[in-house]
Amino acid sequence: MTRRRISSGSSFEKLCSYSRAVIHGDWVYVSGTTGFDYAKMSISDDLAEQTEQCFRNIDKALVEAGSKMADLVRIVIYLGDPSYFETVAPIVGKWCAECRPANTTVVAQFIDPKIKIEIETTAIIQRPEGE
Repeated sequence: MTRRRISSGSSFEKLCSYSRAVIHGDWVYVSGTTGFDYAKMSISDDLAEQTEQCFRNIDKALVEAGSKMADLVRIVIYLGDPSYFETVAPIVGKWCAECRPANTTVVAQFIDPKIKIEIETTAIIQRPEGE
């Protein structure tokens, strides 16, 4: 079975030798993804905006892999503070309403103090019958 890698072009991916996403068979594994906006090359101070940007970054990787948000089966959310859950939960609910994936949410300390949230996901690639 072949493995394909997807990169966001982040210098951090090169430094740490990892991929934004890895496709293996019918599965897409998306690395922990922050709210960094690669178009602006910046990260918002706003938690809600960081959360939305996490999902936009994940969505982009999934589409490139031939999958989509509706195909998520697992999501792991890392929050910089337990109080962030109140803000993050409705945004997660919006992005995951269709797929309702298995979800784990934990509190973690991040390398960069600007980061308030990081999300990793696993999705399946839906292929037509017989493919």
